[in-house]
Amino acid sequence: MYDWANSVFFTTVVAGFFPIFFKQYWNTESTVTLSTERLGWVLAVTGFFMAILSPLLGVISDHRRSKKKLLFIFMCFGAVSTFGLFFVPQGDWLSASLLYGAALFFCSASCVFYDSLLVSVTTPDKYDAVSSNGFSAGYLGGGLLFVVNILMYQHPSWFGLSSGAEGVRYSFITVAVWWFIFSLPLMKNVEEPEITSYEKSQPLGSLVKKSVIELHKTFLEIFKQKNIFYFVLAYWFYIDGVGTVISMAVDFGMSMGFEASDLITALLLTQFVGFPMAYLAGRFSEKFGNRNIILFCLGIYAIVIFAASQMSLPWHFYAIAACIGAAQGGVQALSRSLFAQLIPPEKSGEYFGFFNLLGKFAAIIGPLLMAMTARFTSSPQKTILSLLILFIFGAYFLTKVQNKKLAKNS
Repeated sequence: MYDWANSVFFTTVVAGFFPIFFKQYWNTESTVTLSTERLGWVLAVTGFFMAILSPLLGVISDHRRSKKKLLFIFMCFGAVSTFGLFFVPQGDWLSASLLYGAALFFCSASCVFYDSLLVSVTTPDKYDAVSSNGFSAGYLGGGLLFVVNILMYQHPSWFGLSSGAEGVRYSFITVAVWWFIFSLPLMKNVEEPEITSYEKSQPLGSLVKKSVIELHKTFLEIFKQKNIFYFVLAYWFYIDGVGTVISMAVDFGMSMGFEASDLITALLLTQFVGFPMAYLAGRFSEKFGNRNIILFCLGIYAIVIFAASQMSLPWHFYAIAACIGAAQGGVQALSRSLFAQLIPPEKSGEYFGFFNLLGKFAAIIGPLLMAMTARFTSSPQKTILSLLILFIFGAYFLTKVQNKKLAKNS
């Protein structure tokens, strides 16, 4: 249910309306390349702060049995930040950037605790299926609200609104409310594993000090364990490409001169293709292995990046969106479950803190690549091609990952 809850933020806000509004409503006095550069810097700075804090948050959640509590706190801050976008006036790109960066940070932080709960709710043989079902539900939930938000934008009079811009502003409110309400079932029904009374009674300062020591120890352990090391290195590269495509695809399409309605339709197509494909990825992994399915999806992404550099018509964007929908859910869901299979369950929060650290540090590189390429080339096609290297390196290091389940499926 938390996939269902938070996916509306990533769909409506991150991938959909924020890039459009940021370029057309909050950056009314800037060029298309300048607004792309600003968006790239917002994502990079947010990723940097998330990368620094996520491992520490993960360790603290392990020792305080506070995954659910911290998830709820960060979710609330994220929902409030999203709600705040409604009040940002036209042309105020700085306020929009700050609120968006805060919402993205808090949502990403909440996912550190959510992902680490995977090892508590099922057994290792079901990680792929449970993780894939979660992402599948997220695509469906995100898609359903996005349909309503699109109608609010394209037909504002149906909702008693005066303009499409007002429809977008109110869509930020619907996301915040949806995100909060559908987070409640997790808080009510999911149990966390018990911890010792000694761990529970430690003062926060002592716990932070101990956490830093354990993080250093874990970092060294990762280097010693080849499977985990190769996985996090691979993930660092390829999830950067995936995240950058999600957050900057609409900005890229607008720089190409496509209409906002075409781009939104393409995003909706991604959601409803992603819904069944994320589910099927979990089923295919039982036969072919999760690593091999991820590699297949990365191959699709590489083709998509090259195709995007050649596109010129709106239907090209639709075709690319369908391909992304087919690959995106599989990469995200099976990466989460493959990592869960490789790590010690009792340190899930700590290790998933590193998992998110790598993703967020990688999220600095992709947007910066696009921001700097946009500045020096002023060519959207060359800008998107800069991401191709991330998928190539990611796939290379992923081929070096082995575990018992992979061997069984080989």
